[in-house]
Amino acid sequence: MNTFWQGVLPAITTPFLPNGEVDHTFLAHHVDLMMQAGSTGIVPLGSLGETATLSFDEKRAVLRTVVKAVAGRGAVVPGVAALATADAVRFAQMAAEEKCSGLMVLPPYVYSTDWREMKAHVSTVIAATPLPCMLYNNPIAYRTDFSATQMQELAAAHSNLEAVKESSADVRRIAAIKSALGTRLQILVGVDDLIVEGIAAGATGWVAGLVNAFPKESIALFKLARAGRYAEAEPLYHWFLPLLRMDVVPKFVQLIKLVQSHVEMGSQAVRAPRLVLEGEELAQANAVIKQALVTKPQLPAV
Repeated sequence: MNTFWQGVLPAITTPFLPNGEVDHTFLAHHVDLMMQAGSTGIVPLGSLGETATLSFDEKRAVLRTVVKAVAGRGAVVPGVAALATADAVRFAQMAAEEKCSGLMVLPPYVYSTDWREMKAHVSTVIAATPLPCMLYNNPIAYRTDFSATQMQELAAAHSNLEAVKESSADVRRIAAIKSALGTRLQILVGVDDLIVEGIAAGATGWVAGLVNAFPKESIALFKLARAGRYAEAEPLYHWFLPLLRMDVVPKFVQLIKLVQSHVEMGSQAVRAPRLVLEGEELAQANAVIKQALVTKPQLPAV
């Protein structure tokens, strides 16, 4: 079992230039900052990375930039999502060619149905690659809910299924997965505002969003929780929660990129159909971010 599941893996945003192209120079710099802060790996091309708006060739170019920037310091675990199973398989095979370390396997975009079809999709993708895989369970966003029993079935069929990113926002799911599978699958928290509770329930890792703007704070919070130092984690968590909650709303991409712009770790630029925030939405978000910046606590030693 790979150890990179036991840490913080930033689900990185995809930076864009004013002309709409991917900003590979900043992307490489951003990945380096995440690794310097202590990340165990990088998750590019996830939902936060606006992967649905990128072409296949753009995705390949992003992976090349990320792999080069990580430079062997951790894992590169891209998200595998597509409308068609064949396209997901093609991406999975390309990711292996580009020297990625693993894959985060999503159910298909748009179409969601019963277990027979969803099992067939993810099984086909996992079987198409030798890379270790992490199943992404996010019933809120993708309307497909993988139960602990279904994960058990997938794990029995695929030795390279090593982890699950659990984003149901129900902390009880972690106990259910552990009860069904023991240590067979590593469990990573996939929603930012459940990280301390998730670690307390037995999760080993965090696929994080606000880490894009606050890498030191995110990794310190994770380490405190893993060490059971909850009294020290509490003030940091309470300070962080208004920002972490930005990860669990429909416009989480725009919000996290807005936070990045405030701390000079990125820009607000997004790809259509997303648009940058404006009006009252922007004013409310700016107020939360500015309050956080003036009240940021000193980090305890970790």
